[in-house]
Formats: sequence, structure tokens, C-alpha cells
Amino acid sequence: MRRSKPAAPGSRREIELVVERLGGGDGIGTVDDHRVYVPFAAPGDRVRARLGRPEGQAYRGEFIELVQPGPNHREPPCPHFGPCGGCQVQHLAPPVYTDWKRGLLAGALARNGLEVEVDALVETPPHSRRRASLAARHGRSGVFLGFNEAGSSRIVDLTDCVVLRPEITALLPPLRTVLAAILPENGGADLAVTLLDDGLDLVVVAEAGLDLQRRERLAEFAAAQDLGRLSWRGPDGFTDPVAHRRAGVVHFDGVPVAVPPGGFLQASTEGEAALARLVREGVGQAKRIADLFCGAGTFALPLARGAQVTAVDGEGPAVEALAAAARRGGRGERITAQRRDLFRQPLTAAELRGFDAVVFDPPRAGARDQAQALASSAVPLVVAVSCNPSSLARDARILVDGGYRLERATPVDQFLWSPHLEAVAVFRR
Repeated sequence: MRRSKPAAPGSRREIELVVERLGGGDGIGTVDDHRVYVPFAAPGDRVRARLGRPEGQAYRGEFIELVQPGPNHREPPCPHFGPCGGCQVQHLAPPVYTDWKRGLLAGALARNGLEVEVDALVETPPHSRRRASLAARHGRSGVFLGFNEAGSSRIVDLTDCVVLRPEITALLPPLRTVLAAILPENGGADLAVTLLDDGLDLVVVAEAGLDLQRRERLAEFAAAQDLGRLSWRGPDGFTDPVAHRRAGVVHFDGVPVAVPPGGFLQASTEGEAALARLVREGVGQAKRIADLFCGAGTFALPLARGAQVTAVDGEGPAVEALAAAARRGGRGERITAQRRDLFRQPLTAAELRGFDAVVFDPPRAGARDQAQALASSAVPLVVAVSCNPSSLARDARILVDGGYRLERATPVDQFLWSPHLEAVAVFRR
């Protein structure tokens, strides 16, 4: 049985309860006619929890002990589950987990008054996540390297991870060793590691500057571990290419794209393929497409096989990478890449005139202003991609109020065992 740390003297009231249902990742039970939210609990579990202060008609409960597992509980596959903030629901049996994940999208849409039969969850396998943001701290006993605990700056020192690609977890021991040599005691760093098609891309974001000794140690480390690229970003914010041994390439629809160090990619190749397929199906036979928040071309390059694509994003390096890849891949005449801050300056209804379809894939906050411009446009077809069901549902409400019909909504589980969810929604006038 999994336990939290022992209760401190004078701690808050402890209770036992049976979990009735799931919320946003927590189990929900009832005590004294109040809801109690308890992490790491599945429907049917009997748990012991410590009550926090009431929040309206609910309590936040601190998990103490699994007294009796219910039929929807399974043993978590990761030894770090619980303290590690990366996963919240590894304890859910697969059918319950799948229904819960699909319900995150269905619930967000329903809360915004949108009714559609949400498609089955598109699953991605364990050990498939190709990018991670890690934290490191050099303490007296060595370097702690891993993910933060939930709601804390404490670092869970990873020895394994059932989410990350094996190539990333294999890098952890030698990375811990080199960080011990280059980080001062009590010094820390954040690390962005991405598995590209030609090797690992590592960006070290450090509190210290890059001197000659650190540069040499990191260059030796990059060669020994066969990293594709290693970059250092110090307190001045400048990204210094310490060891760029390969170009840093991914392929979108067979076209090689040289992405900037630390550049955004979908979390997994499997998830990316599912999203690209859903976007292609969504746009159908459209011949003139706007791809907004296009990044380095995840959707623009596949769509350009059979359509003219205007690709727009506020990140200059990503737009430049897309434009160069389109030229090299023989799709330069089909893709027009533009840098534009779509939050400050969304495409207007007049600028959208003549497009058969619009694809937009904004960051987690969504694209309220761009959705409003689309709602006032005459574009017949819109495909929205989102990593946040709440902001997607808000933007969907704007589109529907503007005359669109929500035709399809598909959840894609790129973020295993967490409340985060990718989704694709299709709207038609």
C-alpha cells in the first residue's frame, strides 16, 4: 500500500471515505455532505485522507493510505508515481482511464453548451514522449535530476520513466555526472531535451554563465553521448551553441526540417501522426488553406501536397525553418510562410476571404481573438487543434455563435496519465 509521509502532531482531521467518481484527476468522495477531492484514488477505492480547509462545499484531501483498492484500481507501473508531478493517474485501470480522458473533452464542450458525440480516444503508447523539461539541482549529496514534485520546487530524482523515450532516460545518469562537474553547489539548471530524427537536442538553461571549463566539459559530454546538439542559455538569455554536431532535423511528411534548438514539436511522433491525419481528414479537398500558429510546419508541409498553404506564426525561427524546408522539399511554390503575432494581430475576416479552410493550433491559452475573426468570416471550414480542452471549448463556442456547426471532436492522448489532452475539432458553415 502506498503511503504519504506520517501526519505531523496537531495535523488536520483524518477521515476514511469511499471514492465515488473522478474529477480532474482526483477521486471524489463525500463526507458530512461535502465533496472531498483526494489524489491517487480511483472509483471504488476506500482511502484514508487528511482534510484541508473547506473550499465552498468541498475539501481538498491529502492522501494518506489506500485502505482497500476498488475494482478500478491498478498498481502504478512507475516507481516514482505519487511524489513525481509528471503523472497523476497511473493508478487507474485502463477502461476507467480511457473513459475519464475522453470525458475531459466532452465535459469541457458540455460546459460551454456544445453538444457533439466525442470520438473514441486516440491513444499513444508508453515510452513514446520525445521531449521533456527537466530540473536539476546540485546539492550536498550530488545532483538531483528529474521532474518537480506536484506543487513544489523539490525535484524527484529520476531513475526511470515510463512516459519518456528510452533514449532520453538513458541520458540521465551521464547527464547527472556532467552536471555535478559544471554546476556550483546549490546551483541549478533547467534542461529541455528533445529526441530529433538525427539525435538528441539538449538545451541547458543555467543560473551561471558559460566559462571555458564548462564549455569543454559539455563538448566532451556531447561527443561521448553522441548528442546531435547541445546549447547553453545563461542568465543573459543568449543561447550559445556549445556542440552542434548535426543539423537537428525532423521530418514532416518526408520533408526534413531543421528545427531551432529547443524548438517546439508535438510530444510524440505517434501523437503527431494522429493529429496530422485528423487535420488532413478535416480539411478534405480544400485547395487554399491558412495554417495559423503553424510552427515549423507540422501540418503545413503535409497539407501542401494538394493545396496552397499560407502558414503564419509569431516565432521567427520556426517560420524560417518551415520556409527553408519547403524550398528544399519541392513545396516552396505551395507554401507561403509569414511571421506575424496572431495574438496581437489576428488575421481579419477580410484577409481570410478566399480560403477554403483554416487550421489553427495555438498554445494552451487558445486563440480567442483569432476565433472571433474567424466567426465573422466567410471561411466554410475550420479545423482547431488544441492541447487544452477548456480553451478549445471557449474558442469553439465563439465559432458556433458565429454560425459554424461543430461537426467532430477527437481526443488524442499525447500526455499519458495526466489531465492534459490534445484534441482536434472540425467546424463547418
